[in-house]
Amino acid sequence: MKLNPYFTKSLSRQVVSLMTGCIILFIFGTGILFYLLQSLNAEYIQQRQRIVDKKLLMDEIFDQYNTVFLDIRGYIAFNNDALKDKALKEETSIRENIKGFKAITITKEDKDISNELETFTEYYFRGVLPSLFDSEKKGEDSKVEMDSTEITAQITGFRSIIKSYSGTLTESLNKNVEDLTKEQSILQGAFVGFVLIFLFIFLFIVRTIIRNIGKPLSDFSIAANEIAAGREAVISVTENRKDELGVLSIAFKKMLTSVQEKEQELMAHNEELLAQQEELQAQQNELQVTLRIITDNEQKLTRRNELINGISSTLDKKEVLKSIVLNMSRLISADRGMIALVHEDVSSSFGISENGVRQFRDNIRNGLNHRLIKEKKPFTIKREQDVGEKGYHENKNYSYDLYLPVLSTFKEVDAIMVFNRYGTPFTNQEVEECETLAKQISTSLDKIKLYEQTEENGRLNQDILNTIQVGIQLIDQERKVIQVNQPFCDIFGSGSLPEQIIDLPWETWSAEMAGQMEGERFLHVMDEAINNLGGANYEERSITFKKEETNQVIKVYLETLHYREEGFGTILVYRDITKEYEVDQMKSEFVSTVSHELRTPLASVLGFTELMLNKPLKPERQTKYLQTIYNEAKRLTALINDFLDVQRMESGKQIYEKKYVEIIPLIRKVIEHLEINTAQHDIQLKIETKDLMILGDRLKIEQAFSNLLSNSIKYSPDGGRISIRVYNRDDMLSVDIQDEGLGIPKESLPHLFQKFYRVDNSDRRRIGGTGLGLAIVDEVIKSHGGYVTVFSNYGHGSTFTISLPRVALKEVGLNNDGQSRKLSYDIMVIEDDINLAELLKYELMDSGFHVSYFNSGRKAFQKLKTSFPDAIVLDILLEEGEMDGWTILRELKESSDLNEIPVFVSTALDEREKGISLGAKDYLVKPYKPSQLSKVIMHTLFSNGRQGQILVPHAFHEDDKG
Repeated sequence: MKLNPYFTKSLSRQVVSLMTGCIILFIFGTGILFYLLQSLNAEYIQQRQRIVDKKLLMDEIFDQYNTVFLDIRGYIAFNNDALKDKALKEETSIRENIKGFKAITITKEDKDISNELETFTEYYFRGVLPSLFDSEKKGEDSKVEMDSTEITAQITGFRSIIKSYSGTLTESLNKNVEDLTKEQSILQGAFVGFVLIFLFIFLFIVRTIIRNIGKPLSDFSIAANEIAAGREAVISVTENRKDELGVLSIAFKKMLTSVQEKEQELMAHNEELLAQQEELQAQQNELQVTLRIITDNEQKLTRRNELINGISSTLDKKEVLKSIVLNMSRLISADRGMIALVHEDVSSSFGISENGVRQFRDNIRNGLNHRLIKEKKPFTIKREQDVGEKGYHENKNYSYDLYLPVLSTFKEVDAIMVFNRYGTPFTNQEVEECETLAKQISTSLDKIKLYEQTEENGRLNQDILNTIQVGIQLIDQERKVIQVNQPFCDIFGSGSLPEQIIDLPWETWSAEMAGQMEGERFLHVMDEAINNLGGANYEERSITFKKEETNQVIKVYLETLHYREEGFGTILVYRDITKEYEVDQMKSEFVSTVSHELRTPLASVLGFTELMLNKPLKPERQTKYLQTIYNEAKRLTALINDFLDVQRMESGKQIYEKKYVEIIPLIRKVIEHLEINTAQHDIQLKIETKDLMILGDRLKIEQAFSNLLSNSIKYSPDGGRISIRVYNRDDMLSVDIQDEGLGIPKESLPHLFQKFYRVDNSDRRRIGGTGLGLAIVDEVIKSHGGYVTVFSNYGHGSTFTISLPRVALKEVGLNNDGQSRKLSYDIMVIEDDINLAELLKYELMDSGFHVSYFNSGRKAFQKLKTSFPDAIVLDILLEEGEMDGWTILRELKESSDLNEIPVFVSTALDEREKGISLGAKDYLVKPYKPSQLSKVIMHTLFSNGRQGQILVPHAFHEDDKG
């Protein structure tokens, strides 16, 4: 509805006009009052300033005259011209101040005072002072003149006029302030009255506006709320008002009528919409159910895909089992789950403790698992929750377990899956879905099993190849490396592993090998051999090369590899034939050397024999020839013995008769034998230790020292000193044999102790030899638990060192010469057969032992309480009524002090098991060789190095070496 502009604007114009008039009135009244107040203040300030200026000038004039009066009196009293001059100077200042005062006079009183000041000044400075000064010059009594009544009256009157005028000015100032205060109070009262009148008018206008506008608007608001609430509304505004409210009243009533009509229509539409809404709600519920089903299916499909991806993306069995149990638990909303392999100790779990997993594994074939393995079908179990599953719940709840078998290709249960869910049972559809998934899991496990088997076979094949002591390399048709073994890597010293060499192309691996094996020749010969391997005219299937750095000789065998009747590649076998090559060379050299070494003495024997047979010779000549024949025969015998010793050592049939031997007499004997054959050498023996006993074969040790010392003499053709030094180093007794001979080249040192090896040097060719001496020395010393080392400065001599295990000896008394004698160990023999006891005693003493003999078991046991032997030889059957061997064994075993003494049982009873149960380990059953007992005791005490447990020696055979 469109309103009349006059009516729409009249009410607002009235309000605006009233408010504008109020504001103009307030501003105008406030401006007038402010102007009056400012004018009053300005007038007050101006009047006050004039009064203050006049008062200041008057006070200054008064002070100046007082100064002049005092100075004139001082002049008269003291006749001081300075005071006179000072008083006269004040006249000018006084006249200027009077002139200034006269300029600001306004009132008649001010002008009268100004005239008085001028008249007195003229009178005083022009009349009184000149006459006074003239009287002073004439010598008259001026003081009398000063005290005259007239002058005094004039001065006194002048002062009174000035003081009176100053008082008048002060009163004027006070009166001015009082007038200002009164006028300001009047203005303030007028302002307050004006404000009160303005507020009254403003309140009247506001009240009128509220009455004419606010109340009708409030009524309109109430009516609108009633209408909005659906109730009847009454509008109190009259329609004949010409302002906006009247127009609004008419419009509001029309709107009310229209609203009521529309309300009826809307109610009808509302009922129709409610019906449609109910129909839409039903459709929405159906859509939500469908959406929930789709979402569940989508979620299941996603989890199923995650399960499939988890079991398909890796071949790691533990990772696959972990993925299975997690995704299956999510898929069927299980609270806990587990999968375990039946035939392997491998499992994975979700929400289960380690103890639960261990319990399940320990009972993998028992209980419900046994049922599952037997039936091979899934089943569910409903059971009441135990305390651990309830948590904080107190009521009775149930858990549901689902058992699922995973069948292999052969329809055997390969794995068991168990899932648990609280409160919600497993549906048949879920069980069927899980059974379907179990088949896919079975396929994945079969694939992993096949992969592991393949990997295991690959590792087994690689281990077999690595075990073979030849290098194997397989290359394909493009000559790329397919397979190698570890010996191949070791032969070429690359420091690589087989997997690092596999897949290398021909250019890479052939260049690497060519750098070690004759360069371009290797590449050319290898390339030609591989190309012609399948040719009809190619018969040579092996190539021999030599490594340049190590001088290793490598023989390469080549063969074509076929797979399904087609050429697959080439297999190359690398064999290190360095030793065979060197042996062949040494044998060739040995044959030439031996033929020379054997023919030379044989030629001498045959030649001198022929002379003796065919020519008459003098007796001394015959003796000389026979001596030469004898020496050459001994030389041949020594050569043959060396060959036989080497043959026995290689066959393992060398026998060593080991006893305790003092090494110094043995070395002296070797020196004496060899000094006879040389006059150019000075052999010196230096002994730096007192522990000189070893356990060994005297003849073999003597042979070793003889070979070394003879070599030192032989390889020092120009003579010189040979030093033999005996000393201790750690637990070894060491002997250095140092010469000043030819020395040994550095490259020959590693091969020095090889059989048939001789240093390739022209100086040594004329020296001769078979190359077996040092090999025999090395074998003998190693058989005695020692070792041989060599240090050589080529051209300046060599030092060979023999180190043998040292035997610590004990002081056991004095010999017939009063000197202490040393024996290695104390042996107690308990034997009732005197003849056998004597035999054992002498055998043991010959081996270096100190022996005490007892035929009574009781006396022997009493002796054991005060003196501990290092070993006991015990007979079981002792004299009747005595302690027998069984009792002694029991007592020894039960005694904390004696149970560690080694006991060697020597008996005719064959009760081995009983002896072992009492602490014995074996028996020597009579009869046996006495040397056998010595060997057993020596080996036992020497190998232990301390007192040990009860030992019973094994029976030795005739061919035992130790």
